[in-house]
Amino acid sequence: MRIGVVLCLLLALAACSEQQGGEALVTTRLDGSDSEDSVTPSPTATPALAAGPSACRQVVFETVPLTDCVADPATHRIAMANVGADKQPFGSLSAFAASVDPSDIAFAVNGGMYGDDLRPIGYFVQNGERLSELNRANGDGNFYMKPNGVFFGTGSKWRVLGSNTFFDTVGDRPEFGTQSGPLMLIDGKMHPEIQDNGPSKAIRNGVGVDASGKAHFVISDAPISFGQLARYFRDELKVSNALYLDGQVSSLWDPATGRMDKGRVGPIIVVTKREAATPESVPSANVPPAG
Repeated sequence: MRIGVVLCLLLALAACSEQQGGEALVTTRLDGSDSEDSVTPSPTATPALAAGPSACRQVVFETVPLTDCVADPATHRIAMANVGADKQPFGSLSAFAASVDPSDIAFAVNGGMYGDDLRPIGYFVQNGERLSELNRANGDGNFYMKPNGVFFGTGSKWRVLGSNTFFDTVGDRPEFGTQSGPLMLIDGKMHPEIQDNGPSKAIRNGVGVDASGKAHFVISDAPISFGQLARYFRDELKVSNALYLDGQVSSLWDPATGRMDKGRVGPIIVVTKREAATPESVPSANVPPAG
C-alpha cells in the first residue's frame, strides 16, 4: 500500500514537470479578418553554442517585452537561406542550425513570406542569385497589403524599400534580398491601414535599418499589435522604413544565449560574424534561377 502511494506521488510530480507547449493564437490580418490558427513559437533555451556576447537585447516597449537583434555592418554580414543539401527547405531554424557551424552565426530569423512548399512567394536572392522574382500581384493577406517591401543589401549596405520603389530604382542585383509585407513604416509614417492600437495581437517580428546603417530585427516575446511594433521602430529606433516579416512563424535563433524558437519557417535571414564567415558559406538553394 505504501509503495503504491509513493509511485502515485512520483507520477504526479513527473506530470507537473513536463514542459507545456506554446499557446495557440488566432492571427488576425490588418483588416481584422481571421486567418488560420498558429502555434506561438516559444523561446526555447538550449545550451549556448557560440562564444562572445549576444547581438540581441531584451527591451520593454509599452509594457510588451521585445527582443531587438542588431546586425552591424562593421562586424556582421547578412545572407539568405531556404533549402539544404537535400534540395528541400529546412523548414525550421533548428534544421538550419544543424547544417552550419554555430560559432559563425550571430543570429538567424524567419525571413519573408512563403507558399505551402516553404519556398518564397516573392523576391528572393541568395548569394547574388535571384531564385524568385519580385511579386507585385494583388491578393489576400498581409503580404499583398500594399505597399509591401523588400529587405536587401550588398556588402555592408542594407536597405528596406517598398516593392514598387525597389522595382523603379534598384538596377543592380543585390547579394541578398527577401520580399515580405506590409511595410509597417513608409518614410517614417505608419502604414495607413495600421491602427495605433488595433485589436489584433500576436507574436510578430519585423526588420528596419536605422540612420547609422544597422539592421534591427525585432521580435515580440508576447502578443503585440501592428501599431505597437511599428511605433517601436519609429519612436525608439528612428527607422524610416520597417518591413513586417510575419505574425505566425516569428522565430529567432541566438546561439550566444542558446535561444532556439520552434516553428515552421520558409526563407531564413542569416546574420554571420564578419571575421568568421562569408555569405558563400551559407547553404545555397538548389533551385533554378528565375531568370
